Amino acid sequence: MASSFSPSAASSVVSFLSIVEKLKRTKRTGWINNGIKGPESIADHMYRMGIMAMLVDDPALDRNKCIKMAIVHDLAEALVGDITPYDGVSKEQKRALEQSGMQQIVETLGNTAQAQEIAALWQEYEDDVTDEAHLVHDLDKCEMIQQAMEYEHSDQTQLESFFASTRGIFRHPQVQSWVDEIQRRRLTKIPQ
Repeated sequence: MASSFSPSAASSVVSFLSIVEKLKRTKRTGWINNGIKGPESIADHMYRMGIMAMLVDDPALDRNKCIKMAIVHDLAEALVGDITPYDGVSKEQKRALEQSGMQQIVETLGNTAQAQEIAALWQEYEDDVTDEAHLVHDLDKCEMIQQAMEYEHSDQTQLESFFASTRGIFRHPQVQSWVDEIQRRRLTKIPQ
């Protein structure tokens, strides 16, 4: 394996970062499909999730793992796009596409320890069996409805379907408290 300071290692990292850049440019499909002007990118979504993970106060969780998982959970979308349940792609097809994308990312990084960590975090999120993965799934949906509330206020639009799709799914009590506050602000139209 090449030294992490070798030209080939540097080339691999720069190639990987060019893949990551696509997340900054790719707008979230759900917002586009709902007519939101200037919608957030996939990277915007993952960034706020990382911040949210930093705010979780639960000593039973590995918070650093949650932060890392939040910032890699949609990484494969840089290669396959933001596929929604309304795009006519089955869950199995989506999973296979994203699995292939993650394999390409690992190969781009030269199958390094860092690449393996990214892939393992992504897989843990996908499998959704650990407490950390459960939390990050909660953060994914909580961030989505936070953004929906903000778009409802800023764009004077109605995005009920996003809220309806998340009712009753939150598992972590702190995230549930954030969801309750989002709902309260949404219903009382409290400005941000």
